[in-house]
Amino acid sequence: MKKILLILAISYSGFAFSQVIMGDAVGTATNKQSVLLEFAAGQNKGIILPYVRTVPAGSGLVEGTFILDTSDATKAKVKYYNGVVSTDSPNGWVDLSSGHEADVSTQMSSQPTQTVVEEPSAKVIIGSTTTAADGVLVLESNSKALVLPIVQDTNDIADPAPGMMVYINKTGAKRLAVYNGGGWTYWKP
Repeated sequence: MKKILLILAISYSGFAFSQVIMGDAVGTATNKQSVLLEFAAGQNKGIILPYVRTVPAGSGLVEGTFILDTSDATKAKVKYYNGVVSTDSPNGWVDLSSGHEADVSTQMSSQPTQTVVEEPSAKVIIGSTTTAADGVLVLESNSKALVLPIVQDTNDIADPAPGMMVYINKTGAKRLAVYNGGGWTYWKP
């Protein structure tokens, strides 16, 4: 029953332009007017990025897209697309794994391998009724954001999955943490 309610909440949210909180009715953000999607506090869980066997390219690709690049399952990397072509990102994709690659062959053995013809409109959109972005979950807003799941320490996450993202909210160590299957990489301002 919870799964059905969640699907209805997301569908209603996309239509009504409201906020979605995963895990409870409170979330973590203090300014609810600036948030489209957030997660319950104290869960020691993260959000999992899509595992992709082919790195996306093309007209539907938008800046701010995150993936777990498994084009070589023995060298998986968490990446985001910023659209800036440089020596470090020749195709506009930036490696958030800081050069630390992970072997996710075992995890990939349980992922679908067949080529599926996807319906372009088969996606969840929060914040709008339509989007030009090509993604499974699209947050569409000029003034609202995603609040990542918040943890005190990545060591508190019992069994992190490749492609997991969390925000560490610990005095003196506030930062983004991404897990590529082989280890955590930490990013701070």
